[in-house]
Amino acid sequence: MQDELAVTTSKSGRGWRRNANQPSLPEAHRSLKIPKSGSGFRKFLAFVGPGYMVAVGYMDPGNWATDIAGGSQFGYALLSVILISNLMAIVLQALAGKLGIVTGRDLAQACRDHYSKPVSFGLWILCELAIAACDLAEVIGAAIALNLLFGIPLVYGVLLTALDVLLILFLQNKGFRYLEAFVIALIAIIGLCFAAELFLSHPAFGDVMKGFIPTTGIVTDSAQLYIAIGILGATVMPHNLYLHSSIVQTRQYEQTTLGKRQAIKYATWDSTIALFFALFINAAILIIAGAAFHTTGHSEVADIGEAYHLLAPLLGTTMASIFFGVALLASGQNSTLTGTLAGQIVMEGFLNMRMPGWLRRLITRLIAIIPAVIVTALYGEKGTTDLLILSQVILSMQLSFAVIPLVKFTSSKKKMGEFANRPWLNITAWVITAVIVVLNAYLLYSTFFK
Repeated sequence: MQDELAVTTSKSGRGWRRNANQPSLPEAHRSLKIPKSGSGFRKFLAFVGPGYMVAVGYMDPGNWATDIAGGSQFGYALLSVILISNLMAIVLQALAGKLGIVTGRDLAQACRDHYSKPVSFGLWILCELAIAACDLAEVIGAAIALNLLFGIPLVYGVLLTALDVLLILFLQNKGFRYLEAFVIALIAIIGLCFAAELFLSHPAFGDVMKGFIPTTGIVTDSAQLYIAIGILGATVMPHNLYLHSSIVQTRQYEQTTLGKRQAIKYATWDSTIALFFALFINAAILIIAGAAFHTTGHSEVADIGEAYHLLAPLLGTTMASIFFGVALLASGQNSTLTGTLAGQIVMEGFLNMRMPGWLRRLITRLIAIIPAVIVTALYGEKGTTDLLILSQVILSMQLSFAVIPLVKFTSSKKKMGEFANRPWLNITAWVITAVIVVLNAYLLYSTFFK
């Protein structure tokens, strides 16, 4: 490790203890060119990609259970919660992108620079737990999809997910743009599947629109409140903040004030548009659950497998279940790709330690596969559902430890210079942070003590 105490003298601020001389994700750092001439739209297209890789985390299998439960129990009432969660995510991801562009550090590197070694090490452990929990959700989601679509037993499905290491190696060797293109293609498949599901479910358009308006029932009804907190708690993924602050640096933007401002603008547009796709996916899951289950009296559906089996008879076509299963498989596979990068980024950022991507992926995968295989073998599908819920609780526990440093750093003029958050953005970011901290604390309390 290099612990030089030289103070950074760049225009981005003088509040850093160490020079940012070790690039984040070095094999892809500044590997993609930005056109110096041409229209703004052409330049924007060069920045498209990182936002979609981040958006994957907002539509992973871990979110599906809460969306299905919310739709089956309360119809479209909790669509407003999904919308609010998405708006919060847009703000936080924009801050993560700005941190990376302005300082040349990802969030993990920034934490290592700012905090003492014991604190930094503790943050790394928490982040690794969150990534393992997220990977666990993706393993289970992909295994359930393989079981539903092809009848592959859950235990074998869990083991098969380890083979995605080969796919990741192939894409990484091709170049970062290929990885982004693959992720975007899978998102398109998920979107098309749910667009077809929406068409088949025939939701009441007026009622859907009303669902985006918050009601007092979300707060006064304890059952609604619990699921609403679950949706909020599971929406913002902590590892996405580390991921985004790193992969925005794959672009060769000008290292000037003007160049950084332009990069922030385009990166923010990229992540904002991508997160609206995530909003569509999550809202679609809840709308389909509301139309297919709530309106037909199946208000207790909260399990992914049960939802899959009920969709075909309720909507009158086997294609409904097939679309659902394909989307689930694509979602699980997509999330594993971004989880790999996040794992590499946090290990390198917090510890300044590097290892081959395939080895890092294999270690992360084994941490997820081992408990998944044991629980699946002993308890079957019910056990995997409980494990899926546990993974979301672990993610909720870690979220505050990622959000607070992010807002703290981007609010600091010493660290960000002229790019520090403006007062209105600062207030907004801290309010979002407070909401996340309080709601996640309540979710944890409800999970363990109620």
